[in-house]
Amino acid sequence: MTITTCIFDAYGTLFDVSAAARIAASEPGRDDLAACWQKLASDWRLKQLQYTWLRAVADAHDDFWEVTQNGLDWAMENNGLNDAELRERLLQLYWELQAYAEVPKMLGQLKQAGFNTGILSNGSPAMLEGAVSSAGVGEMLDDTLSVESVGVFKPHKKVYDLVGQRFGCAPKEVLFVSSNGWDAAGAAGYGFQTVWVNRAVEPMDRLPWTPSHVLSDLTSIPDLAAKI
Repeated sequence: MTITTCIFDAYGTLFDVSAAARIAASEPGRDDLAACWQKLASDWRLKQLQYTWLRAVADAHDDFWEVTQNGLDWAMENNGLNDAELRERLLQLYWELQAYAEVPKMLGQLKQAGFNTGILSNGSPAMLEGAVSSAGVGEMLDDTLSVESVGVFKPHKKVYDLVGQRFGCAPKEVLFVSSNGWDAAGAAGYGFQTVWVNRAVEPMDRLPWTPSHVLSDLTSIPDLAAKI
């Protein structure tokens, strides 16, 4: 069965989640952040994800913006940063995340080839709208799907169900792309063709399922989608 629909995770896949800390660290007067911004960004992302999993298994859903703030608060404390103005600046920048360099061209190629394209994300609708607008890729996406419509975070089956409900496609017609190994694995278990974008060259997660493909970036996604 050929691929008809290419679906992307948002944060860390299309949008660089380290950009907020990196940009803030480059601003004048941010010496404390400049000394630890990479660790802060890593801590922030890890806690953000861990809090989604814990909320999902505990049936205690909050929107992703609340989770994002909770993760930042933990990361700032863990790195000895007690600065309310810096906190507000980092949160502001999170609404303006940069897309990875290859994203606009890649999405344009998919649309030119006739694929359906979309985002499936833990992000709230408002957050995703901000990121898509900031990156200037809205015209290349047919839709942006948020877990808020089902009230549970990935990798719950209800989240992956949203793709077929929106695009009317079978799971095997979907190429699902994520920078999170656990997300790509979960989507593979659901029945999607999956790509893990392993930018950090991490080991494969030990889960019951594995991604169909592993790439270092998104450049070759159009060629891969056409060949499956």
